Amino acid sequence: MKTVNTHDAKTRLSSILSEVHNQGEIFVICKNGKPVADLIPHRKVDRRTPHPVMSKISIQYDPTEPLDHEEWPEETE
Repeated sequence: MKTVNTHDAKTRLSSILSEVHNQGEIFVICKNGKPVADLIPHRKVDRRTPHPVMSKISIQYDPTEPLDHEEWPEETE
């Protein structure tokens, strides 16, 4: 992981992006010595792989089951 200040990042953006793309380098961009952003290689997400949080969701009913007459909201006039 490399650290670069905002001025250097602005003036060397093309070369920094080349390092990120070609070598997988990670950059931390700092302003006044404090980190403000991480520049990391892009990873394409496979949409067919479920998100880990989704496995923790549990539905305790059949969402395709039709509602009874009592379960429908009251009509407003």
